Amino acid sequence: MKIAVAGKGGVGKTTFSALLCWALKETGAEVLAVDADPDANLARVLGFSDYEKIKPIIQMKDLIEQRMGVKGGNRSFFKLNPQIDDIPDRFIREQDGVKLIVMGTVNAGDAGCACPENTFLKRLLHKIVLRENEHIVVDFEAGVEHLGRGTAAKFDHLLIIIEPANLSLDSLKRIYPLAKDIGIKEISLVANRIKDEDDLNFIKSNLDKMKLLGRLSYSAACQKASQDGNYPALKKDKIYREVKNIAKALLE
Repeated sequence: MKIAVAGKGGVGKTTFSALLCWALKETGAEVLAVDADPDANLARVLGFSDYEKIKPIIQMKDLIEQRMGVKGGNRSFFKLNPQIDDIPDRFIREQDGVKLIVMGTVNAGDAGCACPENTFLKRLLHKIVLRENEHIVVDFEAGVEHLGRGTAAKFDHLLIIIEPANLSLDSLKRIYPLAKDIGIKEISLVANRIKDEDDLNFIKSNLDKMKLLGRLSYSAACQKASQDGNYPALKKDKIYREVKNIAKALLE
């Protein structure tokens, strides 16, 4: 499957994406993780020792302008179907059996026209095709920008990470209809940082007809991992067992 992970900033998307990659890898499948967040941290969470040296593709200005046919600073005209067949394999890294490509995305605060970059990333995401016995997990930027640009189209499943807070649910109400509009086949929710049944019931009371695929307990180990950077240690925590249950549900 091609799996997209989205949600409000700070809800735990990147940590969940890494845990899901490890859980899917344990099923015997090949896994490709794609970091499509402007604040690219997935390499660090996956345990890449040289994560600081990995340059997101979106920052490779010369490469993008060459492939998009941008000349002389004129960004009004560019190729709509750039040649990108060789890009994924050229920039894939691997750690403990999980492959990673760091794409990044256009910073909303950047000045000037971002159309060539947006088009390049959109085509690149669509070009990354599933190989036999492989799953692709994409950690998207916070919010709904990627859905508005259509870069999440052609995914098999969108997982929206939510937490028991009104701001998170407000974000969900913006993300869900956009995901439906661009035709994502399956859309499910994952409730994160659940301390008790009251937290879970709060979320359930606001779901309407949206599907809750699984829950993740509040974990002190996650907070510790965010402080010491030892995210692989979470494989020994209860939250990893819960993520494996979600992975199982995805594959059923």
